[in-house]
Amino acid sequence: MAEPDPDLAAQLQFDVPHAARIWNYWMGGKDNFHADRTAGDAVAEVYPEIVVMARQSRQFLIRAVRSLAAEAGIRQFLDIGTGLPTMQNTHQVAQEAAPESRIVYVDHDPMVLVHARALLADSSTEGVTRYVHADYHDPATILAEAGETLDLQKPVAVMFMGVLGYEPDLAVVRSIVGRVMDAVPSGSHLVLWDGTDTSPSVVAGADRLAQSGGVPYILRSPDQLAECFAGLTLLEPGLVPITLWRPDDPDAEGIDAYGAVARNP
Repeated sequence: MAEPDPDLAAQLQFDVPHAARIWNYWMGGKDNFHADRTAGDAVAEVYPEIVVMARQSRQFLIRAVRSLAAEAGIRQFLDIGTGLPTMQNTHQVAQEAAPESRIVYVDHDPMVLVHARALLADSSTEGVTRYVHADYHDPATILAEAGETLDLQKPVAVMFMGVLGYEPDLAVVRSIVGRVMDAVPSGSHLVLWDGTDTSPSVVAGADRLAQSGGVPYILRSPDQLAECFAGLTLLEPGLVPITLWRPDDPDAEGIDAYGAVARNP
């Protein structure tokens, strides 16, 4: 685990369940502590599929980013709410397909900031990888700082990967997504997924997360998530369980997480 900077150490509460570290635990990572594992196990006790969701979310990211870089010609990625780095992060996937790709990661979490150096150190020589310390509730700051690395007059892939469930108000979620997408040009894309209230067990898992001291995560219906794509053109196959978005496995089954990729017309 990365050694925290002295100025950040006081902000890192290792005895309190932490959203990014719990997710890291479910994904099989090592950047987590006892409190995170306890909360993660409590959720998995009532919703074992959470581990599948966590790991399949990374597979969705890989397929979406690879498709945009290799097929749609996107060379700029704005990953908002990136979380802790694991394997095959956005810049690694994009720069494998197009080494000149420029990636800006955004997160407000001090734990993520500690690990940001790992993201920045593994960029291709042709491309650029940068980290912005900002909250997704402040799109103006995100866009201003991202604009120092990205050319916001050219298409950008804007990514919200499983993070908007931490905002309880759907109207606020729509506003955040809309303000960012309004600021990027035609040909830009939105990549978004979130957990959905599509089974009783996933709802029980979300309740257990809150009871265990984790930050509450709001599950929404697929129809509610579809509102985030208003005015955009969905790429095939549309808004579907993330395992069914252009799957590598023809026998893939759906899960309680929906996502899509859509183009700014």
